[in-house]
Amino acid sequence: MLEAGAWMLIVLGVSHVVFGLVRFKGPVGGAIADGFIGTFTKDDARRLACWFIVVGPLLVLLGQVALNAIGANDIGLIKLIGWYLMGTFAIGVLAFPVSPLWLLLPPAA
Repeated sequence: MLEAGAWMLIVLGVSHVVFGLVRFKGPVGGAIADGFIGTFTKDDARRLACWFIVVGPLLVLLGQVALNAIGANDIGLIKLIGWYLMGTFAIGVLAFPVSPLWLLLPPAA
């Protein structure tokens, strides 16, 4: 069960990057065409694209940390990850009730 939650985070992270690159193709393409460095501050769409895509690798990292904690039987770290996810889930869903943030609930549990 714990491993499934960790793998869900990894899949969610990879999906975040792929979906972000597809969904924000225009803003990301525009930023690349403008030279990339410092160009994501140009407008809100580019800022949103940047933050959306950056969250992906962080979710993958969190999933990998969880897998390592499971392998090391580090229950304290596993619980800490769960509480952080639960807090992020709660704040996110309160702010945006109709959102994909509900996907954080299963790995948080």
